[in-house]
Amino acid sequence: MSKKFQITEEGLKTYQEELKHLKTVEREKNIIALQEARAQGDLSENADYDVARDEQAKIASRINEIEEILRNYEIIKDNETNNLGKWVQLEILDGEDAGITEEYKIVGSLEADPIRGLISNVSPLGHAIINHKIGDVVEVKPENGEKYHVRILKVFQK
Repeated sequence: MSKKFQITEEGLKTYQEELKHLKTVEREKNIIALQEARAQGDLSENADYDVARDEQAKIASRINEIEEILRNYEIIKDNETNNLGKWVQLEILDGEDAGITEEYKIVGSLEADPIRGLISNVSPLGHAIINHKIGDVVEVKPENGEKYHVRILKVFQK
């Protein structure tokens, strides 16, 4: 049995849209690029052809990857204590960052993008706060680093 990928409803839609785009737009552009490269003649020393073939492989690989996710996904369920799929406002309680508040959305590992504030449910911070509620003080234990504490100030949907 395959591993189930935990994703949000939003993440599911994103994957479905990306798959559609890859199949209808990117693959078609790649076919045209391959045809144009073939028309140039000798393929053995044709850089355009090599680039188009590499792009074709990348597109096919990404399509296969997304199709695997879409065959084996599990939507993150919303309930009162499970913060998966929700935004969480936290106050850092320890160290030089004490008093700073930050907001993160807890998502499945496939959707994680810390730069956009999307943290994985299996990251040290995500795992620590996943089943806690507003007002809870939670200890976070990073793999490499000192443990620290955060207070959950707010749980919300944007």
